[in-house]
Amino acid sequence: MNTIKTLAQKYLFSGKAFYAQLLTLALPIIIQNFIGSSLNMVDTVMIGRLGETEIAAVGLANQFFLLFILIINGIHSGCGVFIAQFWGQGEKESIKKVLGLGLLAAVVVSLLFTIVALFYPESIVNIFNKDPQVIREGAVYLKVVSLSYVLTAISIGFGMASRSIGNTVLPMVVSALALGCNTFLNYVLIFGHFGAPQLGVEGAAIATAIARLVEMLVMVTLIYVRSDVLRVRLRDLVGISSEYVEKVFKTILPVVLNEGCWGLAFVVYSGVYGHISTQAFAAIQITNTIQNLFTVAIFGMASASAVMVGHKIGEGNEEEGEVYAWRFSALSWLSGLLIGALMAVSTPAILSLFNVSTAVYNSALRIQYITSLIMVIRVFNIVQIVGVLRGGGDVRFSLAAEATTMWCIGVPLAFFGAFTLRLPVEGVVALVMFEEVAKFTAIIFRLISRRWIKNLVHGMVLCEEQG
Repeated sequence: MNTIKTLAQKYLFSGKAFYAQLLTLALPIIIQNFIGSSLNMVDTVMIGRLGETEIAAVGLANQFFLLFILIINGIHSGCGVFIAQFWGQGEKESIKKVLGLGLLAAVVVSLLFTIVALFYPESIVNIFNKDPQVIREGAVYLKVVSLSYVLTAISIGFGMASRSIGNTVLPMVVSALALGCNTFLNYVLIFGHFGAPQLGVEGAAIATAIARLVEMLVMVTLIYVRSDVLRVRLRDLVGISSEYVEKVFKTILPVVLNEGCWGLAFVVYSGVYGHISTQAFAAIQITNTIQNLFTVAIFGMASASAVMVGHKIGEGNEEEGEVYAWRFSALSWLSGLLIGALMAVSTPAILSLFNVSTAVYNSALRIQYITSLIMVIRVFNIVQIVGVLRGGGDVRFSLAAEATTMWCIGVPLAFFGAFTLRLPVEGVVALVMFEEVAKFTAIIFRLISRRWIKNLVHGMVLCEEQG
């Protein structure tokens, strides 16, 4: 009992500065995510008023954007590992070099995606659907939106860099402004209000492109006016050695692969559930929506943990960085228990808001109860993979843990449960949960080993000066 009290005092009930910094970093991210979820739902409702074909066209066209955004997030998240550690080390000029490399890589990737979308939009939508009208509408949407890909990559880059140095308010404010602009323009251009032409799906695409232009312009203006640290210029990239570039991209690549691995597995899971039945897929879609609302705060905590742990490792204060890691672990366990309990209690009331059949309702209810039981483990895994381990520089282990458990355990069990055992969708979901248990076990052993602590920026400045 005394041991438990001592651990609780060390990891939960001490460190006022820790909790003050956590609140400062996480709260704006949580608010931003809530705003984004709410306004995106409004956008979906607006497009949905046009008809099923239109909403399907936009949704399918956005699958291409999902792949794009995962790669861009991977590039900038990998750079964020370095930026957080450089910030802890006090190396501001090195932050500009890494940010510049990340922006350059992201712009190149964005241009490639833009070219493909502009010249082959019908082929892209055709991958997901064979309805000629859906393909036609989706192609129109994709061509227009693809013009904003470069703008999106730049905004995300500066936003993530700002978070990595501890300023989470700026990306929150800019994102809220852009999302509000998008929603207003959707209302005007989709339906033809205030004298504007009624453009339907094309109007939604134009609204999105304009909103992303506004977001990029406001973000870059505020960064260059108010933040000397992130005010990157072309001259900051002059003279960077190949060894320096190689070290940066050796960290970025595993993060990109990690994001892509997760995204592709998510698509496979959706395909398996969809093949069980339409009702099964509907139940999954409903439960995913509900779970996303409950885990918004967790991704805020995960983002904050990446920054805070990264700062400590960059400072060379590895012992306190480890204390932070275990403190975040304890918080994630408590948060998981609380979220799981809230989900279980509130699920019947939430599901009653959906106009679905009894079969879909019952499947969704059982899936939510199963997820509630495993939520403590899922929350722990999110905080560690997205936050603590990345902040500590252990991106290769994060990739290995994610890829191995999803593709060697989760995906095979999904196929086995759905097509061999022919289980109902909730049974398949229960089988897939073994992936989370395996990931949890691997992470615990990694934390105990202390091999996750990797000061990636140590010696990089000296190496660059000598280069």
